[in-house]
Amino acid sequence: MNNLKKIGLTALAGSLVATSVMAVEMSVSGTAEVTYTTRDGTGAGTSSDSGNPFGSNTSLSFSGEGDVGFGTAKIVRTIGDNMNDAVSTASNEYLSAWQTVDMGDLGTFKFDSTGGAITGLRSNRDKLPTAYEEVWTGVSSHGILSAGSDNVLGYSNTYSGVTVDLAHARGNSEGGTGDGGVGSQSTGSATDWYVTVDSATVGVDGLILGLGHSDITSDLAEVADGNSLDSATVLAHANYSTGPVSLGLRYVETTASAIAAEEIVLEAMAIAYNVNDALTVSYAEQDREYDRTGGTANVTESSKAFNANYTVGAASVRATLAESSDAAGIVGNKDEHMEISLVLSF
Repeated sequence: MNNLKKIGLTALAGSLVATSVMAVEMSVSGTAEVTYTTRDGTGAGTSSDSGNPFGSNTSLSFSGEGDVGFGTAKIVRTIGDNMNDAVSTASNEYLSAWQTVDMGDLGTFKFDSTGGAITGLRSNRDKLPTAYEEVWTGVSSHGILSAGSDNVLGYSNTYSGVTVDLAHARGNSEGGTGDGGVGSQSTGSATDWYVTVDSATVGVDGLILGLGHSDITSDLAEVADGNSLDSATVLAHANYSTGPVSLGLRYVETTASAIAAEEIVLEAMAIAYNVNDALTVSYAEQDREYDRTGGTANVTESSKAFNANYTVGAASVRATLAESSDAAGIVGNKDEHMEISLVLSF
């Protein structure tokens, strides 16, 4: 009799749990990509590769979305070819993993475990129009410091055409920390905000403005002269679209810590043109000024890139050709990067 009672209670508990589960929509998507890449550089800190130019990546994205009672939750995890690495690390177990809860008028809460780039300056770091890659790909960098994309807590909401995107990260762990876990070391924290104003609020059809800031504080001891190890980034965008043409401007100012002994001021522009429903082309330029302290001369690195994208059905052929002069802030350095990509989406 006691055994029968236990079975009955177990069945009842199972039925109660089953009735509390909300309907969830599951989906799987993926891409298969093959690339041909060449790099050529002169001077210290540049890249010049003569090995096999072919590369590939196959990724699968698993997502689940459903009503959880107080909002709509979404969970996404993307895995790729790096799963086949002989040594498994936090950074190659998956390409990205993140989750959000959309609570309607109360906004959307986010947690980026790793690689999602869903919040703060990380999700808005370069909004310039492009047919494929950013102007800095392979020859420079985006120039921002931010909360990043590992164990980042975020929030976003839109108020009368103004979207606010917030992010906060604590510590310096790479990759996601498991539930109940704590990062092994904390060296500070980062807090981002980014505001986007739509064209209706700006009052100019097709014009979208963006402004953001990131504060990075350090828990490490100050250097001998008492200078702070904290860093900060200011990021601004102005994008305008009319018909098949899109134009964009980007400004970045990064004040690095005393150890870096330099500040970065970056100005970039881009134009993209939709030739037809299948073909898009773009051109971009970027000047990155290394504003150095201690009497060292400032150097401006100049980059430019051409991009193209041709799409038919689920297949896209994409190409980028980029170069930079005085690369990495060293006079006389030169970097060149060429990439052709065939990607299939399913």
